[in-house]
Amino acid sequence: MTDQAQTLAQTPDQFIALAEALADIARPIVKGYFRSGTAISDKQDASPVTEADRAAETAMRERITETFPEHGILGEEFGPERADADYVWVLDPIDGTKAYVTGKPLFGTLIALTHEGRPIVGVIDQPILDERWLGARGRASTYNGETISTRAAASLADAWLYATSPDMFEGPDADAFARLSGNAKHALYGADCYAYGLLASGYTDLVCEASLKPYDYCAHVPIIEGAGGVITDWSGAPLRIDSDGRVLAAGDGETHQAALRHLQGS
Repeated sequence: MTDQAQTLAQTPDQFIALAEALADIARPIVKGYFRSGTAISDKQDASPVTEADRAAETAMRERITETFPEHGILGEEFGPERADADYVWVLDPIDGTKAYVTGKPLFGTLIALTHEGRPIVGVIDQPILDERWLGARGRASTYNGETISTRAAASLADAWLYATSPDMFEGPDADAFARLSGNAKHALYGADCYAYGLLASGYTDLVCEASLKPYDYCAHVPIIEGAGGVITDWSGAPLRIDSDGRVLAAGDGETHQAALRHLQGS
C-alpha cells in the first residue's frame, strides 16, 4: 500500500459492505445472461448495451437508494441521480460489453464510491471466473479476500503495457500512446477492466487508456493505490469523477514517471 493510502483515514466498513453487496447483487444477473443470446441494442454512440446491463444496474441502484438514500448515483445506463451529493456511487454493470456479447470472460462489473469527487471504494467483479478485486481508501487491496500488491518493473523497457484498444487514442493522444508503447516491452489489447486487476495483482506493469468515462475508471483508483501502485491522469494529477478520461496506472512510481514523460513528450 502506498504511503498516501496509509495516511488517509480508513473508509467506513458500511461503505465497503455495500460495495460488496452490490457486486453480489449484480453477479448472478450478469452471469445468467452470459452466452444466452440475450438481446443487444446500440446506444447513440454505437456502443452495445444488453438486458443484463440494464437489469444489473437497476438492481444496484435500488439497493443504494434503500441503504443510503442521501447518496448520489452515476451509472452508465441510466444517468445521474443526486449528482451533487458528497457521496456518489459510480456504476458500470458490464465494463467490456463487446467482450461480454461475444462470449469472452474478460469483462467486469465496476462499482465505485466517490467522496467529494475522489474515489474511495472500488470493486472489479468478474462473475464468470469468480474473481473480485476490492480496494478502499486507507486499506490494503484484496483479490478474493487475500491481500495483493503490484510489482515494480526493472525499467520501462521491461514493462508490459495494456490498453483496451488502440482505437481509443485519437489525434495527439495516439501520438502520445505510440511514444509510450514503442518504449515498453510489449503492448497488449482487449482486457478492458481486467487489465487493472492484473496490474493490482502484480501480473503486469502498466495500463494506459483514453476516452474513458467516470464509470470506466473510478473503481480502479482505490484498488491500484491500495495495492501499492500509482494511478493518475496523463498530467500526473489524481483521478476524480470529473477527470478528462485519460488514465495511466503503473505498478510503481518510477515506471509511472517514466511512462508520463513519454506521454507528455518530455
